[in-house]
Amino acid sequence: MRVLLVEDEPQLVKEIKDFLRSENYVCDVAQKVKDASENLATNPYDFILLDLGLPDGDGLELLTEIRKFQEMASVIILTARSEIDDKVKGLQMGADDYLSKPFSLLELKARMHAILRRKSGLKNSEISIDGFLIDFSAKAVSYLGQEIKLTSKEFILLQFLVLNKNRVLNRFQLSEHLWGDHLDDEYQSNYIDVHIKNIRKKLGTYASTEWIETVRGLGYKVKI
Repeated sequence: MRVLLVEDEPQLVKEIKDFLRSENYVCDVAQKVKDASENLATNPYDFILLDLGLPDGDGLELLTEIRKFQEMASVIILTARSEIDDKVKGLQMGADDYLSKPFSLLELKARMHAILRRKSGLKNSEISIDGFLIDFSAKAVSYLGQEIKLTSKEFILLQFLVLNKNRVLNRFQLSEHLWGDHLDDEYQSNYIDVHIKNIRKKLGTYASTEWIETVRGLGYKVKI
């Protein structure tokens, strides 16, 4: 998943960026309102982590742009401000959640997972499909208790499809989600097909994977 971190504290930027990358997120950084606006206008994001106190403006001003350019993005406000009015206003303007500084990176991860589950209609961090159990927190897949070894990219791809269940995702969206850029689009598109083939092969050893559908000329979807 691709994240835009809008934050101007260098140490916090490094800590969050390193943590998210260790969790297999693609993380872009903007330290000013101006830089954030440029990113929002050109790149799609799954999450936007938004500081309110920026050197060239108020982070709340960006929420209007976020909802204009990034309708599907989830927003978590990161703020040292104690005023409840700022937090309430942010939520009213479209933010999904907020964290007050200082905060635990594990809590940030938990909040992000909770938002994903809520938006995907999932009640917990696991989903069962025809005997397969996909555990988002443990990043694990099993069939009737037997663990199935997927690579990191394979799991991220399967997770993204499941979280967007019953929705067709094209190869561009899937490659953007995995790599976070548009370089070598043809190569990455072919690589998506290889990943899907490998996922089907590994899961197909245990049971049918007909729920991972190829939509001819469009892309793929998980049908539940």
